[in-house]
Amino acid sequence: MHPSTTIDRLVNLLDPEANLLFNQTYDDAVDAVASGDASRVRQLDGHFAIVAKQGNIVRLARSIGRPMRYFLAKQAAGPCLIVAERMEEIRDQLIREGLGDQFHPSYTRMVPAHYIVELALVGCPDPNPVYQRFFTPPRNGEFTDLDEIGAAYIGALADECHKWLDTFDSREPIGVLFSGGIDSGSVLLVLHHLLLARGEAPTRLKAFTLSVGGGTDADQAADFLSQVDLSYLLEVIEVAQNEVRWEDAIQTIEDYKPLDVQAAAMGLALCRGIRRRYPDWKYVIDGDGGDENLKDYPIEDNSELTIRSVLNNMMLYQEGWGVHAIKHSLTFSGGQSRGHVRSYAPARVLGFQGFSPYALPNVIQIAESVPFIKLTDWQHDRLYALKGEIVRRGVHVLTGIDMPVYPKCRFQHGAVASDAKVTLFPQDELEYRHQFERMFASPG
Repeated sequence: MHPSTTIDRLVNLLDPEANLLFNQTYDDAVDAVASGDASRVRQLDGHFAIVAKQGNIVRLARSIGRPMRYFLAKQAAGPCLIVAERMEEIRDQLIREGLGDQFHPSYTRMVPAHYIVELALVGCPDPNPVYQRFFTPPRNGEFTDLDEIGAAYIGALADECHKWLDTFDSREPIGVLFSGGIDSGSVLLVLHHLLLARGEAPTRLKAFTLSVGGGTDADQAADFLSQVDLSYLLEVIEVAQNEVRWEDAIQTIEDYKPLDVQAAAMGLALCRGIRRRYPDWKYVIDGDGGDENLKDYPIEDNSELTIRSVLNNMMLYQEGWGVHAIKHSLTFSGGQSRGHVRSYAPARVLGFQGFSPYALPNVIQIAESVPFIKLTDWQHDRLYALKGEIVRRGVHVLTGIDMPVYPKCRFQHGAVASDAKVTLFPQDELEYRHQFERMFASPG
């Protein structure tokens, strides 16, 4: 094949109905991505994964809230670009075309969130993609008043939740994946406030809390709701330990990072429990992204990080080290751009339409404007205390409610009885990697 020959074939396996666009139609979104104009793509409000083709130029763009992968297959007639949500969808398409022997998960590419990825399909050898940011929020604003910061942050969250409520029937029930932590707690209180303000029934809400043979989350959730006089919303989903399978989580998220696998295993267990109890339930919402936005991870647990790297790098927890860094993974992307599948995929495979408002650019933009360095003076303890203060104050400004704030606890720890925490998941990271490799050990 002559290297200048145009390649016309694109197989787009993405489901357009999985996009959640608040301010533009799907066709408008495709036009925006096709234009290659970063300012137009930034104007897209919601969770999306969009691919557009013009001649031999293909452009792809997504938000954190929806994964998108691509794979360039080789054929005698010329290469073919396959775009899909999942690795297994790409593999199955290759098998249908008699090209299954070309597949390997490491040959798939994840579109990094917040970038337009441009591919010029011109033949062999294949040119590298070109990356253009469409979301570059200004950082380290001047305001240090925590009430002002909280009001702006939770106000942005409320705006996105309000738009989401407009997308479906006001009689539909809404499930909050709820631990009583800062993020799920704030989402629940904001939604309750919005429903009252809209003249809709707050009884549409249900706070679903996972309990795997015990765990602290159920008690924390009950205490939280009792303090805000909303105990009637709580519904604990009891799950046996043998129903939590980390192997299923790896299959679902197509990844092997232990903390993401463990969180996904909890999410699967919770979503399965809800589905058993409510076969027709559709809408669920979570607080995923809140930790990343306000940089609330224990830096001491990661030998690669320092507080200076966390505070000096834009959206480090959302995007990792960036697409041009040596440690950026082409196969998986980085940060929450990679890890959000832990929340998205379990809900999707169980037939729910999930929503993660903290992961939206309009909310992230407010978080990035927080002057973290001024407020913390590089002190770990001040950084870890900041999230609770900002969110608590913001919720109070919006709703008038004094939101309880508890110490941070990961999903996979709070939902599980203490005696099961060591035995439920492998301690060796290699076990997760080997299980992932076994998933794709053969073409079918």
